Amino acid sequence: MTGLLLLFFLLSFGGQRSSACPHLCSCHGGQVDCSGRSLTSSSLPSTFPTGTTELRLHDNLLTSIPNGLLDGLTSVSLHGNPWLCDCGVLYLRAWLLRQPPGPWSQRAVNCSSPPALRGRLVAYLTEEELLQTCHYWYCDLALASQVALLVFVGVQGALLVALIVFLRRFELLSKEARRTTEESFRENDYTSVKDSSI
Repeated sequence: MTGLLLLFFLLSFGGQRSSACPHLCSCHGGQVDCSGRSLTSSSLPSTFPTGTTELRLHDNLLTSIPNGLLDGLTSVSLHGNPWLCDCGVLYLRAWLLRQPPGPWSQRAVNCSSPPALRGRLVAYLTEEELLQTCHYWYCDLALASQVALLVFVGVQGALLVALIVFLRRFELLSKEARRTTEESFRENDYTSVKDSSI
C-alpha cells in the first residue's frame, strides 16, 4: 500500500515538474536553460514553465522565434543563433526593442541571412528592410489568380466578339434568305398570274 502511495506521489508531483520543463532543456527555479542544444525554430519548445524568469536560448540553430513565445520574459539570451532576417523576425525585433539594456542585450543578436543584412543587429533593422525580404506564397497565388482572371476575361471577350460576328453573319444570311424567298414567291406569283391569264 505504501509503495502505491509513493508511486502515485512521484507520478503526480514529480511528473508535473518534469513535464513543465521542456524535454531538451534544464530547469532550476525560475531559470530555463536551453542553450547549446542545437535547437532549431521547429524543435524549439512552444511553452516554458510558469514562473520562468530567465531563459537561455543562446548558441542554438534558431532562425526565428514564434510570435508570443517571449511575452512576459525580460531576461533572455539569444546570441549565437543564425537569425534569418525576414518577415519572421519582426516579432523578435519588436520584443528586443522593448527590452532595457542588460547582460544579454540586443547588441548580440545579429542577422545571418539574407546576405544583404548579414551581420546587422536585429533590433536596429527597419520594418521596411524586413518587409522587402518577405515573399509569401499567397502573394504568388494572388498574382496567378489575377493573371488567370485576365486570361478568363480575355477569352470571354474573344467569345463575345465571335458571337457578335456570328450573329451579324446570321442576320445577313437571314435577310438574304428572306429576300431570296420573297423574290421566289414574287416570281411564282408572277408566273402563276401569267399562266392563269393565258
